[in-house]
Amino acid sequence: MAKWDWDDTDWDWEDTEESSYGEEPKMIVIQAEIYQEWLRDILRKFHKESVTVTECNVSPGCMSNESALSAITRAKIKYTLDDTKTVQDLSLIVKELPKDPFSRFFVIEGQFDLREIKFYTQVMPDLKEFQKKQLASQENKSDNEIVLSVPVCYYARYTPVDDSDDNPLTTDSILVLHDLRDSDFRNIKFDEGMTYDQTKVALDAIARIHAHSLAMKVIEGEPLSERYPFLFQTAKATDSYQQLVERGLPQLAKFLKSTPELEAILEALLVLRPRTKHIISALLAPEGPLALITHTDFWCNNLLFKEGPSGFECCILDWQMVTYSRPTNDIALLLVSSLPTELRRKHTETFLDIYWDTLTNTCSRLGVDIPKDLGYTREDLNKDYRRSQLLALLLCIGSVDVALGDTDTEQRLIDVLKDLHSEGVLTDETAIATSENDP
Repeated sequence: MAKWDWDDTDWDWEDTEESSYGEEPKMIVIQAEIYQEWLRDILRKFHKESVTVTECNVSPGCMSNESALSAITRAKIKYTLDDTKTVQDLSLIVKELPKDPFSRFFVIEGQFDLREIKFYTQVMPDLKEFQKKQLASQENKSDNEIVLSVPVCYYARYTPVDDSDDNPLTTDSILVLHDLRDSDFRNIKFDEGMTYDQTKVALDAIARIHAHSLAMKVIEGEPLSERYPFLFQTAKATDSYQQLVERGLPQLAKFLKSTPELEAILEALLVLRPRTKHIISALLAPEGPLALITHTDFWCNNLLFKEGPSGFECCILDWQMVTYSRPTNDIALLLVSSLPTELRRKHTETFLDIYWDTLTNTCSRLGVDIPKDLGYTREDLNKDYRRSQLLALLLCIGSVDVALGDTDTEQRLIDVLKDLHSEGVLTDETAIATSENDP
């Protein structure tokens, strides 16, 4: 639920060097116009055949639910594959580094762009290849594909700073993804919160990705943190989130002071304040058998939904903070930040059941029995979820300005604070004591 204090909507494109991913097309862009030739080369390499682009419309600008960690443009094109001559319509999202020097430096220094590019160019191909291999080895060779709900990546490129150049702003990156908004996918309004069906399919979607990374780790025996060293490291992630908390807590304190019955909650938060960095570090750190790849910014503004004849579909966006951590961090952030109060209060256990069923069933199809092979149970998920709620709350505090200023979202925040305080989450010595022992 990260939110950053800069505007990246005003930007233009510049010429770039060869891709570090091999023989990929040069980008030739002047004054925010993406040339048809550049798009044609991207599509030709993606489809592995000749392509003719017949129409191209570009509209620079940042979408309302896109992270401020990227500059965004949209491109709508019509093209034909030369062997079929059938006209195809395609909408693309192009993500580049922010133009503003401060924002650009922040993104480069934190490697937010690199992580997302590596997620699409390394993690997703590995997960898909692992699934293909595992399903092919099953007795039932007709087993259906397991959908991994992220946008299609058409092109990705990362050019790091040259060793001879001490200016980090010379780093460049670009990511071209399918823009699902022109395929009837829509984001939801944060002030309204998610519905039961939307929450269910979102948890299904993240559970499938969690399950693939977990099963791949177990079966192939390679630690994910070593296989993917670019994942958001606990120390760096902790520093980033702690900065957000330090920025957001004074805003929240001012808000809580205006409501007398919330004084006890404010007092509990102020007691936690000196220890928040240690708590964040301990709860972000991978622990136990269920350490796997997490989104780590899993809330409603990073999700798109489509309603079809068979129900809702969900697609997960913005993987700049992809981390090696515990899965309940994703679950807790979604439920704490994005659900209306009554839905969260009434159905949290049901949502944990939904997530658990998808996680265990998907892992089973991929060759891993979580309770049997890892000794991890549904009760363990409950315990981890309880601790993850504290991390989720701290991340929400870091982005508290998202909720303040609107009556509905302010009340939702108050309800979360009251519930977690009454349940003892704010004073949970299990989480706090563990964090204080963390090196």
